[in-house]
Amino acid sequence: MKTNAPSFEAIEPSFGSSFSFSTFDENANSKAHLWHYHPEIELVYVNGGSGKRQIGSHISYYTDGDLILIGSYLPHCGFTNEQTGNKKETVIHLKSDFLGSAFFERPEMKNISNLFIKAKGGLAFSGETKKLVGHQISAMEGLSNFEKLLALIRVLNDLEQSGDFKILNAEGFSLETQVHDNGRINIVFNYVKDHFQEAITLEEVADLVSMTVPSFCRYFKKTTNKTFTKFVNEYRLVHASKLLAEQPLSISEVCFDSGFNNFSYFNKSFRVFTGKSASQYRQELKRILK
Repeated sequence: MKTNAPSFEAIEPSFGSSFSFSTFDENANSKAHLWHYHPEIELVYVNGGSGKRQIGSHISYYTDGDLILIGSYLPHCGFTNEQTGNKKETVIHLKSDFLGSAFFERPEMKNISNLFIKAKGGLAFSGETKKLVGHQISAMEGLSNFEKLLALIRVLNDLEQSGDFKILNAEGFSLETQVHDNGRINIVFNYVKDHFQEAITLEEVADLVSMTVPSFCRYFKKTTNKTFTKFVNEYRLVHASKLLAEQPLSISEVCFDSGFNNFSYFNKSFRVFTGKSASQYRQELKRILK
């Protein structure tokens, strides 16, 4: 049985800079399809479109672009692909001490230090913050390295002061600096990503990471604060949300294309997950997108 190897991404700062600044046109970000992790904090701005966000044990569907801050060693995947509909994705990587170990201990930098702590859970920004800060991030592309640095500090400070955010892994994700465990969980996440439309048994996934089923269940629950079955079902339900928003499929087709083999169970699970039926979800999202 084969699966994608976990990806530890080695990141170098941009030339002449203390952090990395990259832009990708439409779906040109080759890292988007793989679960990966790195010690750097990652700030991602997607200027429009809709797609999946997959960070730690959290999976959700975004519309009208995305603005995400991801903490160190937090596995993540997704954001953009050929169906997203965005024009550009901007990605900034920085280490928590990228300006020196003592710099963020200064009183003026306390806000940003607090932001880095909150980012360990993965933050999704919305509303005016997504619009205004997203514009600031896009404008950084044409600046000199020194001006980029000043703009980045302003962006980080604005994010910390914003109330328009959600902690994506609010229920807890205990993996931080244990690289071996990052590799193990990434194997599981990659396998679910590639096989969620099929039946997945606990036995086959436990075998992938050389664990017994009881040991794997305890490990997964301790790491993600949710059962493996719940994680897979949430993955399928987010895919269903995406299909309902983007594809002219019947609800039964959405159900089976998302990996569910029982229509009644799908309907019940979707209502619990979103608070509304699949048909209500589709109608309301159409009104929002219009």
